[in-house]
Amino acid sequence: MIDRAGLAEFLRRRRESLQPEDVGLPRGQRRRTTGLRREEVATLCHISTDYYSRIERERGPHPSEQMIASIAQGLHLSLDERDHLFRLAGHNPPTRSATSGHISPGLLRIFDRLTDTPAEIVTELGETLRQTPLGVALTGDLTRYRGPARSIGYRWFTDPATRALYHPDDHARHSRFFAAGLRRTVTLRGPDSWAAHLQHLLLARSEEFRTVWSEHEVGVRHNGTKRFMHPELGALELACQTLLDPDQSHCLLVYTAVPGSESYEKLQLLSVIGTHSGLTPNVMTVGVSSGREERSV
Repeated sequence: MIDRAGLAEFLRRRRESLQPEDVGLPRGQRRRTTGLRREEVATLCHISTDYYSRIERERGPHPSEQMIASIAQGLHLSLDERDHLFRLAGHNPPTRSATSGHISPGLLRIFDRLTDTPAEIVTELGETLRQTPLGVALTGDLTRYRGPARSIGYRWFTDPATRALYHPDDHARHSRFFAAGLRRTVTLRGPDSWAAHLQHLLLARSEEFRTVWSEHEVGVRHNGTKRFMHPELGALELACQTLLDPDQSHCLLVYTAVPGSESYEKLQLLSVIGTHSGLTPNVMTVGVSSGREERSV
């Protein structure tokens, strides 16, 4: 059963404890609010201000599990705080596992400050959870995929459009890298894991995967450089730096170019044309109509 008073109080306390700079928002001038404004929280959670305000005022419909997960992430809650929020809302907390999509507050704080470079947060199976605007401008919106296609390793062997984002000379290396990475995860998580399910799907659907998988390679790594093929700017050679969150098995990938290089100049141009590119993602918002949650894209 939902604890409306407890839920409202917890959300208010969390909102008031956060500052705009904590969540990557500009502070602006003449700020008198203690902590974040309700409309700022609503933006972070991809829901309407009216809907969020109703929850804080102990009104409105019973929030769904998806809604609570969105609020927990938007407020940068820890796993313990997220689980507490779910219980206040009358739901069982999600199982804690390596496949969790909840990003730790520490990793989010770093990510929120990466406003001038392509970056993304991915799971151990290469499922993109967050991208910076420049990250979207570089590769397109990788968070839009559902099901097995959320994993770039799965898409690599089943979707030619994924390969078109990378330099052709690197394709063979990428194939070995993704197969080796999946093998490591299957061994780590076991035969009943989502990783094992992806393995069986790929064995059934991709002849190339079957060939690479049969080599039984492990520990295949990139040299720290990735070569992208942008539809408007052409080839970009970018260094990829990785920050690992061991508790969640999430990685923050940050792409940079050598100052003064051709790729560096292209990244500067990408920051200008990115918002006008067809690669820009749609923004999803949530509102309330007739007591129901509604999503529009």
